[in-house]
Amino acid sequence: MTTTAPDETAIDLHTHTRASDGTDAPAELVTLALEAGLDWIGLTDHDTTAGWAEAIAAARRTGLGLVPGMELSTRLEGCSVHLLAYLIDPDDRALTETTAELRDVRENRARRIVDALARDFPITWDDVLAQSADARTVGRPHIADALVAAGIVPDRSTAFQRMLHPRAGYVLPYHAPDALQAVGLVRDAGGVPVIAHPGAYRHGTLLTDALLRRLVDAGLVGVEVDHRLDPPALRRTLRAQAAALELVTTGSSDYHGTGKPNRLGEFRTSPEALERILAIGTGSVPVRPAGR
Repeated sequence: MTTTAPDETAIDLHTHTRASDGTDAPAELVTLALEAGLDWIGLTDHDTTAGWAEAIAAARRTGLGLVPGMELSTRLEGCSVHLLAYLIDPDDRALTETTAELRDVRENRARRIVDALARDFPITWDDVLAQSADARTVGRPHIADALVAAGIVPDRSTAFQRMLHPRAGYVLPYHAPDALQAVGLVRDAGGVPVIAHPGAYRHGTLLTDALLRRLVDAGLVGVEVDHRLDPPALRRTLRAQAAALELVTTGSSDYHGTGKPNRLGEFRTSPEALERILAIGTGSVPVRPAGR
């Protein structure tokens, strides 16, 4: 775990709420972040900005720093890759059209997964909807929650290890924009694109020097180096790549509430990296901590 000195600003730039697949309301997330000793969080729900207004209001009321953002689903070299998009313009037409299409595609995929599961397990689409009442994006985490509620598995992690793992045969691929195109969309929307948890992609081997250079040429700003899915050896490689390409390096929890074991603030971003992100992003305005 990344530690933070008592006098250092505590920053966690990757969190989720019930607007996508987290379990906390946006205002609850703000409260929990303060209780965890954080000074800043990044709100990055999947393919939606629906939680922004509530989170921003809560941050202003409580004094927490908040970087509004989103986690965008993309594909790179045939692999699903997630792109953290900080400080985007939430009304940018090209980006909102892309994310609306992504939400539709994800929901249609989720329906097909449930149809396949229903042949072997007592689960229905209504069961899934009951677990995703506040979500703008319905996906596999909500299916996992439905499986838990039905008593089929004990928790989300087990569901993903068993029936929601691609090898189980129930999970289907889905269309997502090319990562290079998505990086451009984020930059055009005034945002700051950062590759999320590289260790999740082909066991960390996807981001070769050549491919990372192509992403940088398209406008990539940073890479999430410190994350529980990034093993130590990969972190060392990523830091060297980032230094060579002058990329921002971030660290984050990828907190989802009770949906995942990830803990708020378990990995953190340096104040210097945050300031670089804030200096580049022009699509929306961060909420700065009280007194700063």
